[in-house]
Amino acid sequence: MQDQKMINYIKDVLENMPTGWLNLTTHRLDIYDEKLAKTQFLDQFKTLFQNNNSNAAALNELPTAYDYIRLGHPLSCILEWAIGSLNKVKSDNVITFSSQTIPVLAILRKNLLEHKNTQINYKGELPAFFDADILRNVYGYNFELQKVENVEAISEFDGSTIFMEAQETVCNFKLTKNIDFFINTHAQLGSILIVNGAENETYISDIQHVRRRETIAMSPINSLVALKSLITHSSVKVENSNLESNKTAVLKSIKEITGTTIKPLVGSCGLSIQYAIMMGLIDDALEKHQGKAIKIIVPPNCYGGTNDQARRVAACLDTVEIVDLPVDGDNDMVQSIDTVLAKIAKEDGVPYIIAEIPTNPRVEVPDLLKLKEVLSKKRTTANGAIAIDPVFILDQTFCPNVHFLGENAILSSIRTISYASGSKFPSGGKCTAGYCVGNIKTATLMEKINLHLKLCDNEATTLQMEILAEQLPSMNQRIADAYVNTRDFVNFITAALPSAKINFVSEELAEEGFTPSVFSLDLPTKGTTDTERESYKRALNLKLINLMITEIPNESKFCVSYGQLNGCYWTIPATSTQGTTKEGDKDYIVRASLSPNLDIELHKKVFLDFVKNI
Repeated sequence: MQDQKMINYIKDVLENMPTGWLNLTTHRLDIYDEKLAKTQFLDQFKTLFQNNNSNAAALNELPTAYDYIRLGHPLSCILEWAIGSLNKVKSDNVITFSSQTIPVLAILRKNLLEHKNTQINYKGELPAFFDADILRNVYGYNFELQKVENVEAISEFDGSTIFMEAQETVCNFKLTKNIDFFINTHAQLGSILIVNGAENETYISDIQHVRRRETIAMSPINSLVALKSLITHSSVKVENSNLESNKTAVLKSIKEITGTTIKPLVGSCGLSIQYAIMMGLIDDALEKHQGKAIKIIVPPNCYGGTNDQARRVAACLDTVEIVDLPVDGDNDMVQSIDTVLAKIAKEDGVPYIIAEIPTNPRVEVPDLLKLKEVLSKKRTTANGAIAIDPVFILDQTFCPNVHFLGENAILSSIRTISYASGSKFPSGGKCTAGYCVGNIKTATLMEKINLHLKLCDNEATTLQMEILAEQLPSMNQRIADAYVNTRDFVNFITAALPSAKINFVSEELAEEGFTPSVFSLDLPTKGTTDTERESYKRALNLKLINLMITEIPNESKFCVSYGQLNGCYWTIPATSTQGTTKEGDKDYIVRASLSPNLDIELHKKVFLDFVKNI
């Protein structure tokens, strides 16, 4: 009876849900508390359920489930809650993925670190891209693999027991006590994992963190399809799509935008692509430089997802080590790279450098001729042998229009792979898909990256390809228009508040093609001690942001996003994009990003009001 009540309620919710549940990548942060991610949304949703209230207005007032759909969203939360309710388990124990394989990898990762055995049992066939040898030899995971006819055929095992099954219904589970983890997979939708039993609940946060760093939650549109299957007790209905023609159009656009000729790769998000790059390069190093230490060189204050993911990979593999690369402020990226590469060359290591150009959040661009020179330099090991040349992994999300890799471009002669987050300018904030391209010198590396993108089942979804096919052709014009607004606003702030320090590209760099629409603002401060000055500045940061989003609620958002089609976005990197960065490397400054379409004069007026009240 209770189950039918829930099914009927979900039917009504799906008819009345806000459009933003389906088409936003970054939700309203004015009703979001990160410490209560998912739980706050579900607590209030369950209250509506108990009151049988599915009115559109009530649903629209629910707090944001997560700040970014890569991590989860209202529809994935409702799907997890519904499956949990039907199977008498807590909603926290149910986790959806866009990938079919990543939930398995998440369990294997935790068990690797805890020296625990894993048995993977599967009914029917495993996904064709599931490669046990690569998971053992490259990822370092240990497990037994066993095909079974049913759950009852699984015997006791000293360790974690996984049961995987490909299902047309995807939501249908039959839990038994002898299985720790149930995973239902679906070729189009992804997978749904149930963590079974109180003794396994310590896995939940670790699995969630893998979803946060190496993949995405089941997408809103696919969660909707799964929910419709659940409430109708029928097989999943996937509409016909133009996936192949959209993919062809997307790859063509990316080649034109980047000036490259090698086939680009498109993942479910920027971090999905970055993970494939990381594991593909490690695979290549293990094959070609057996026994040599792999050094992943990362700026300690770069985007927190990049930083955290690199360190998580290194934690799993004895052959991989993280090397810090200071790039911002008083540090020069080129000099830092030269110093680090010289040291790694002496150790005969395999150097992989991850760097953002322009940097985040200081928006700095190194001297590119010197960068090329230092990356091209021939170095020797301590024994006088020729050192392994670096691979430069370039995050150019801030300026995806700049040509780094094509014929005769500045980095065409160095092994370089470039990638961009698709939730920014590529899609205009409409989807999370990310992409990467390589120059001619990385052809074999790109094949390895493609292998790992497929193994993790992290390729872009059907809808993501459709959105990119629509949005990519206009990307460069949107970048140009947004830069005009940003330069105008930066010039205004410089005149209105000359004591503030603004980090933005120079006019000269803009003429060279670096036209980001993001800048950072170091506001003036007061106080007699460093602590007082820092405290005053942090309060002032929030005062500015709160004023902007209060006075211009339809355009100004407290949000980490960038490259959106409309409005202006404000954040403090230290508490958002640098979330997992070490405290001493965080930037407690204001970062603002402007779109091609906003009321720039109104933003100037409100900023002037802020200056008058300092």
